[in-house]
Amino acid sequence: MSFRKTPQFLIFTAFLSGLIFGLGLIVAQMTNPAKVLGFLDVAGHWDPSLAFVMIGALVTLGWLQFLTKKSCQHNASKVDSVKPIYSKIDAKLIIGSSIFGIGWGLSGLCPGPALVSLTSGLTGSLVFVGAMITGFIVFKYLHPPKK
Repeated sequence: MSFRKTPQFLIFTAFLSGLIFGLGLIVAQMTNPAKVLGFLDVAGHWDPSLAFVMIGALVTLGWLQFLTKKSCQHNASKVDSVKPIYSKIDAKLIIGSSIFGIGWGLSGLCPGPALVSLTSGLTGSLVFVGAMITGFIVFKYLHPPKK
């Protein structure tokens, strides 16, 4: 068994990926609700600086997708095509997206940056993450997994 397939390596790479992602959010100021709200305020004093963060993320995503597709084409006989389970736009998707967007617009936080901002001890991030976890629990209660 090669080292790359060991659980320790997988845990280490997951930890390293999370650490780099979290540091990127801090450097980009995505954990600063005032900065995010300034970016979302397109009708007022718009701060376009986070657009560069998004462009950087899209370039990185595009590059990684290119490499992945190239690798998959090389191993096409070994890879089954993966299709999403849900592909239709329905009321649940619209309502869920709207709630997410309203929460982001009101708080200036979304789940990833909110978890990273817990390290700063800001009361707003504690409240946000508490509400997010409560939402997870309520959803699980209202929509139990089918057996």
